[in-house]
Amino acid sequence: MHTYNVTKKALAIPALALLSSPLFSPPLQAAEAVNPPRPTVADIVKASKPAEWRALDPEHTLYMDLPAGRVVIELAPAFAPAHDANIRTLVREHYFDGLAMLRSHDNYVAQWGDPDEKNPRPFKSAKAKLTGEFTVPMSNDKHFTQLPDRDGYAAQVGHSNGFPSARDPKTGRAWLAHCYGMVGVGRDVDADSGNGSSLYAVTGHAPRHLDRNITVVGRVVSGMPLLSSLPRGTGALGFYEQAEQRMPIKSVRLAADVPEAERVKLEVMRTDSASFKAVAEAQRNRGGPWTKVPAGHVELCNVTIPVR
Repeated sequence: MHTYNVTKKALAIPALALLSSPLFSPPLQAAEAVNPPRPTVADIVKASKPAEWRALDPEHTLYMDLPAGRVVIELAPAFAPAHDANIRTLVREHYFDGLAMLRSHDNYVAQWGDPDEKNPRPFKSAKAKLTGEFTVPMSNDKHFTQLPDRDGYAAQVGHSNGFPSARDPKTGRAWLAHCYGMVGVGRDVDADSGNGSSLYAVTGHAPRHLDRNITVVGRVVSGMPLLSSLPRGTGALGFYEQAEQRMPIKSVRLAADVPEAERVKLEVMRTDSASFKAVAEAQRNRGGPWTKVPAGHVELCNVTIPVR
């Protein structure tokens, strides 16, 4: 048994003096020494160069106007060329105008299209059925920038011209990943049963198990709060059971068909730029006093793709 001989003089040492001793350094000071300040995503965006940004292509940008505001969707023709073309045809036929949000599945997706299955709106020149474009040849993916972090769903993951993507060198195939904000084509059991007339956006935790099982056509670059805040559907899979539950779609337009003065001026950071590499690093190893232990790893869907 150990005994300690503490004198009255020792007991009289002020508590402040003990706290100032190296033996009593507050844990926060030690943590700050281990995790020094690092640039944040906001810092990197502020310091980025104009050449590290690109404007949206008006021919492949959709404006979906809802009563509460506008959702801007950038299409990805390199990954789903047939669906991209069909969706643009549907938009120019005004197919989506007056349709509705069909479904809001908690922590999953928000889906829109024609709510009337018995008397669906006819297609004019758009195709009623397309072959699923779940993957494309890696040669289509000309702007791939690989992340060094391991992924459980693909041999390689990274970004391609502003979209989270994945690839398998053994099969020579590439595809877009189901990250938050990505837009996919609704389908039935048949792999070739979708044509882009029913679309959804991921509003919850990335459902990567859907990768290579659904055609992914783009991502929402502005207006996600309008979709993620929709009331949850009361039916199976979050479908709305009553017509009054569905938010109507005022119109869907291609940016190219909207007067210049009415377009949303947006730029996406080039995902093959030095600044975007720094953005990924900032997410992988967050600095500053709040983060005590940097992760040293970042998941594909947790890498911010800056839009301004």
